[in-house]
Amino acid sequence: MKNCNLLRSLLLTTLVLPGIALAESEHSVSSNLSFASDYLFRGLTQTGTKPAIQGGMDYAHSSGFYAGAWGSNISWLSDTSVSDTASLELDTYVGYSSSFAGDFGYDVGYLRYNYPGSYGSGATKGDTDEIYAALSWNWLTAKYSSSLGDTFGFADAKGSSYMEVNASYSIADAGVDLGVHYGKQAFKGAGNNLSDYSDYNVSVSKDFSGYVVGLTYSATNTKKGAGEAWYIVPPVSGSGYDMGKSTAVLSISHAM
Repeated sequence: MKNCNLLRSLLLTTLVLPGIALAESEHSVSSNLSFASDYLFRGLTQTGTKPAIQGGMDYAHSSGFYAGAWGSNISWLSDTSVSDTASLELDTYVGYSSSFAGDFGYDVGYLRYNYPGSYGSGATKGDTDEIYAALSWNWLTAKYSSSLGDTFGFADAKGSSYMEVNASYSIADAGVDLGVHYGKQAFKGAGNNLSDYSDYNVSVSKDFSGYVVGLTYSATNTKKGAGEAWYIVPPVSGSGYDMGKSTAVLSISHAM
């Protein structure tokens, strides 16, 4: 219940906090709210293929410095064990971004994935710290993220990495954005590399007077079936699901 209250507070704040500019536009604060038919993170469902409500707040300075927080409901931890009660993901981050040589840009920062809740004896918490660096050129962006310790429930996984390449194209007159993504998750630590996988997706979105409706088709090369790393059999229901199965996700978001 406490985790639900945290998410509810964050979402209510996004509704009442419009985007504002301070000190002659040197500072800006914005918020966002979204609903999705599934919450996918790096190609894996975080909600057991069920819907998600999400929201966040961001601060940006004209120098390029930024910070923010973002939250969503999840179920993958509680689906893994009855002793793990975490039902909320709350991310906090700080970074710096800028541009150079006209069409080039870069972005560096730190991101903390928080999964508040109780965990069973001996369980590795989902909490994860990552640093990241991205380089962009026009419509193309390459980003590298590296963990600083335990990684999404994998113990002794410092140095685990996620490399991704994203391409986007906007049809300005139609208010339509097209996207293509490829990512590779690699885990450090004894035996953890057996859970390495790649994910890829294609997406299309359209802006309807500030409300963006998106459709994404995502797939991974995770191994399918019971006993595999990304196949979860919830201890209560006994009905399993593949976290990395191919799926389409419909979403609607609004920035304020």
